[in-house]
Amino acid sequence: MSNSSFPTEFILLPFTDTHELQLLHFALFLGIYLAALLGNGLIFTSVACDHRLYTPMYFFLLNLSLIDLGTITTTVPKAMANSLWDTMTISYRGCAAQVFFFFFFLSAEFSILTIMAYDRYVAICKPLHYRTIMDSRTCVNMAAAAWGSTFLYAVLHTANTFSLPLCQGNALDQFFCDIPQILKLSCSDAYLREVGLLMLSVTLASGCFVFLVLSYVQIFRAVLKIPSQQGQHKAFSTCLPHLAVVSLFISSGTFAYLKPPSMSSSSLNLLLAVLYSVVPPAVNPLIYSMRNHDPSVAVSSDCSCCLLIVLLWGSSLSTGQGL
Repeated sequence: MSNSSFPTEFILLPFTDTHELQLLHFALFLGIYLAALLGNGLIFTSVACDHRLYTPMYFFLLNLSLIDLGTITTTVPKAMANSLWDTMTISYRGCAAQVFFFFFFLSAEFSILTIMAYDRYVAICKPLHYRTIMDSRTCVNMAAAAWGSTFLYAVLHTANTFSLPLCQGNALDQFFCDIPQILKLSCSDAYLREVGLLMLSVTLASGCFVFLVLSYVQIFRAVLKIPSQQGQHKAFSTCLPHLAVVSLFISSGTFAYLKPPSMSSSSLNLLLAVLYSVVPPAVNPLIYSMRNHDPSVAVSSDCSCCLLIVLLWGSSLSTGQGL
């Protein structure tokens, strides 16, 4: 196999061809990135430094904050640099590293979210057995299993993807290195192996999502039995936003990876990528700060949410389409 089958660099899709709008996207991405760093960083430090928060729920929240920091750092800084310096390239090794870390953190995030749903199910539906079921050893083992399995899974996908010969150029229809876009450049039927792995990933994610939904069905049944309307409102206000973000995360990611080629377009690819790569790290601090009485965390999360809305609006303007 010739070395020409493996390009030295890839060309990423810019949000717009106008340099002024690229600078606008740089500013918007910088704002949302800093807000996400601040929100997740405050949650991480609050949980790590406050011994009163050494509980299973906050232990998994600490893991989720670390994952969100990794997810948004994998893609957004490179996109900001390209917009600022009006470039579109990323090296072959840099692209491989971006694919690995993105797939690793994305898979780990969904694993932790599923574990957190199970934790809430046990806490609400089996409160008398909660301390027995969710003891510290079990929590550490569950988190370690999530991190370890997703690490190996990311290695498998990255190695399989970058072992494929590429003969369809080096231009990716995305603002970061994403596996579906790399597969489009393959000139060998061997890409079907990676397609099979992606379908397996979607199947596993769908199974976890079904488990998550069933857990929340049981949670809502238990909540409806609470005599206090204030207690019901508090439970629903924390559960429903979490479920909404997970649903958006799964639906947008699944559609992006499995949508038919006839529905593919640059603006749609950008929108879906923002929904499953930028939205969760940005809004998770907002959702989980509802349980936190620290005003600084809530303020940083609100800023993150507002900047996210502006980012999506700016993307639609630059592409000239209603995203």
